[in-house]
Amino acid sequence: MDKKKVLIIAYYWPPAGGPGVQRWLKFVKYLPEFGVDPIVYVPENPNYPIVDESLCAEVPEDLTILKQPIREPYKFASVLSKKSSASISKGIIPKQGKQSLVQKLLIYIRGNFFIPDARKAWVKPSVNYLSKYILENKIETIITTGPPHSLHIIGLKLKETMGVNWLADFRDPWTTIGYHKKLKLTKASQAKHEKLESKVLNTADTVLVTSYTTKKEFESITNKPIEVITNGYDYEKVGAVSLDSKFTLSHIGSLLSERNPKVLWRIINELMLEVDGFRDDFQLNLIGAVSENVLESIKKSNLTNYINNIGYVSHLESVRFQKKSQLLLLIEIDSEETKCIIPGKLFEYMVSNRPILAIGPKQSDIEKIIKETNTGNYFCYEDYDALKETLISHYTSFKNNTLESHAVGLQKYSRKNLTKHLAEVLLN
Repeated sequence: MDKKKVLIIAYYWPPAGGPGVQRWLKFVKYLPEFGVDPIVYVPENPNYPIVDESLCAEVPEDLTILKQPIREPYKFASVLSKKSSASISKGIIPKQGKQSLVQKLLIYIRGNFFIPDARKAWVKPSVNYLSKYILENKIETIITTGPPHSLHIIGLKLKETMGVNWLADFRDPWTTIGYHKKLKLTKASQAKHEKLESKVLNTADTVLVTSYTTKKEFESITNKPIEVITNGYDYEKVGAVSLDSKFTLSHIGSLLSERNPKVLWRIINELMLEVDGFRDDFQLNLIGAVSENVLESIKKSNLTNYINNIGYVSHLESVRFQKKSQLLLLIEIDSEETKCIIPGKLFEYMVSNRPILAIGPKQSDIEKIIKETNTGNYFCYEDYDALKETLISHYTSFKNNTLESHAVGLQKYSRKNLTKHLAEVLLN
């Protein structure tokens, strides 16, 4: 029986690093097992903010990959300020009072002249190229994955002109994503975003989302079918890994300006003074981009000497850090908009066999998954007493060599099982 051809339109693809690339790289790996033949369309010359060459080894050898050139405005923005343009392209936007004139200008231009985002110039040439390809290869189904949401505009145009079956995959929300309100949008620009978002959600045949909260949000905008397919974990071959001898608390991924749990830094500082041995045993590993605001807060709590600020590492190296750390730290911004965010690293944390210490907003989807899988503890930013008590308990277990995770029901979050769900949606 012939497999069903499906065209996947993506921006992030190896050698891109970071979480955005993982979702479709893993789906493409397993889709052929479930009767789907994926074809991937990506930019030929992208300006990725993070590069991880090791991910290239995961691309299936027999996969058809289509590429077309893209004009990247961040390349031109770097002429004004290389550091600022790189930071903004990673989603790290400084607080209002700490923005330089150049940063304010870049953010304003990004927000109001590039709607829906900085990759809008890729829409027209992609539609022209793909229209011909779809006709010649009898493609009936396409998938667009965003952000960048410009890719959904490609899907919208192809749906309108070609009548293809279209699945719009939202790895993050659109107008309610955390950084959206920082883009210095005029009222007209905000209205344009909302109009485009509504048009995409009401034109796509099926909408895919990564969280239950995003599904609820989108249900107020569209009556189209919405499927929740979360991110997940894959089995990574990293060899034998020994646990750290120190009491390591490791955060893997970007620590944005507002992912800054001052309550945690304060508690750690107090434990240094109150608990015998804690000062000698403790180490905070920061793996990934860290904003200056977070580093300043850590410094104010007198913890600078206890930081191992490693920066970005390859995906496999990050998995090694997860497996050898005593505790894994997961931080989400304390806001209404971030209740729907389920970081991809949560699922990798869950299979690392290390307890998770998560801090985020009330009623977060993260909290539901951690409780359901028994993989750690979740706290709100004001949960001072419970957070301190748990850290002391974990430190006691560390001293007794009994600190471990007791996970249950993880299988549903394996990349293979999630791909099976996706294939069922595609083949129905």
